[in-house]
Amino acid sequence: MLRVTFHGPDLAGFPSVGFDDHIKLILPRIENDIPSFPDLSADGRTPSAGGAPAIMRDYTPGHFDPDALTLDVDFALHEAGPATAWALQAQPGQEMMIGGPKGSFLIPDDFDWYLLMGDETALPAIGRRLRTLPPQATALVFVEVASSADELSFSLHRRTQLTWLHRDGRAAGETDLLEQALARTDLPEGEGYCWIAGETLTAKRLRHMLVARGQSGQWIRASGYWKRGAAGFHDSHAD
Repeated sequence: MLRVTFHGPDLAGFPSVGFDDHIKLILPRIENDIPSFPDLSADGRTPSAGGAPAIMRDYTPGHFDPDALTLDVDFALHEAGPATAWALQAQPGQEMMIGGPKGSFLIPDDFDWYLLMGDETALPAIGRRLRTLPPQATALVFVEVASSADELSFSLHRRTQLTWLHRDGRAAGETDLLEQALARTDLPEGEGYCWIAGETLTAKRLRHMLVARGQSGQWIRASGYWKRGAAGFHDSHAD
């Protein structure tokens, strides 16, 4: 993971109250070592006067400081992709165009328990949720990462149980570690809310497993943050 902190007066009043909000990073094109941004048309996606489409990627907004006007964005680094390439070369003074978030999805704080599951791409949202969970909340958290070296440190409430799952050399999106963890976990009594994000087929399978175990589909939010072989992918799974 690599954290980039953005700063500027345009962040004044930045609205983000949902832990899994998404912003659009509109990446600059670099020609002759000079970055340039597209002049977007009214649809917010295409240049106003021809040229290539804007390069956009969805990211979870991290900590926002309304006084300092700073916004943290955590990048899950991988071997390819324009967002990773930009983050790796980011330097103070460079600019980024940020759009959104369009709206926040708020989860009530009065469920009997919460389940959070995902891979590295879900870590920014999971970290944000762990910071905002009520101290009395019961939460089960399962996160798949490459190895123990990729584990992050979170401040956990007494009733939060965090389990790290290691791929240990296997490729992301090609394991069933999260499915195995869910299969051997006894869910708490009462009404719970389940949040899942990561590779899209894995998220879909986990949702089906929860529904098969009697969990109401109304209280499951499963999102595909990425898909093997696809760029700029995001999807949501429902009944």
